[in-house]
Amino acid sequence: MLDTVVAAETPEGILLELHPAGLPVRVYAFILDWLIRLGILYGIDIVVHFLGEFGVGFWLVTVFVMEWFYPVVFELTRSGATPGKKRFGLKVVMDNGLPITPAASFTRNLLRVADFMPFGYGLAIVSMLLRRDFKRLGDLAAATLVVHQPQPQRRATMAKVEPVPPATALAPRDQLALMALAARAPTLSGERLNELAALAAAVCGLKGQRGAAVTHRVLGVSQWLMGRRA
Repeated sequence: MLDTVVAAETPEGILLELHPAGLPVRVYAFILDWLIRLGILYGIDIVVHFLGEFGVGFWLVTVFVMEWFYPVVFELTRSGATPGKKRFGLKVVMDNGLPITPAASFTRNLLRVADFMPFGYGLAIVSMLLRRDFKRLGDLAAATLVVHQPQPQRRATMAKVEPVPPATALAPRDQLALMALAARAPTLSGERLNELAALAAAVCGLKGQRGAAVTHRVLGVSQWLMGRRA
């Protein structure tokens, strides 16, 4: 399909649309959290520098706590996100869209050791790039998902779309993708709608083109596929 939306059903039977966070934004969030932890440890190091061996021991305990419990504590709050993730509009949830549980949070963070291998979170990066939901190993084991938090958006305002027949015969998969885009169009921002329409432009005979005119044409083809005629 044209988007990375993941459908999840809650125990109550409510269908949710989750938007998994990709590699770049998660890297930015990780770097910000790492800088925050580094700043805290540096500040504590200055304070305990004058406490001798007790200060060294206290600092080592703090390093351990910050490394293993910093993400867990924040993920179990109402926001479900560390400060870095929250800054970039991300949160950690269960696969069904519900808030993350303590057991799942501990699992996904303990497995960061495996994600780190062979070096520099190599396995995590490979796993995220190979999966549509961008899960690392810890997320797979804990049944969790890092998603974009819903943000209020300016909805697309569209003039009346006239049905337009496709330039060539379309494969069933392409037809389904275009009809799904038309169904979601009223819920998307103008920028996001233009972005997705540009991806669909190729099957409408407008390869490499984008903009409002292209979006109008793509939606016109979608209307025609759904049986609407001028």
